[in-house]
Amino acid sequence: MASFSSAIYNTLFKRNSVYVTSIFAGAFVFGIAFDAGTQRLWDAHNRGKQWKDIRDKVAPSDGE
Repeated sequence: MASFSSAIYNTLFKRNSVYVTSIFAGAFVFGIAFDAGTQRLWDAHNRGKQWKDIRDKVAPSDGE
């Protein structure tokens, strides 16, 4: 366990620039993943109630 923690320390925390960059990159990736996950959850919960689901029933396409 000590070698794992020292490897993490030497990789990420030893230099401040790498530490700050990894924090920003992690926050960016987490933000994108959280947005995608909540959007999927919202779409699954509200299936059939959203405009994208009922558009063809309410507003016919221009070809008709």
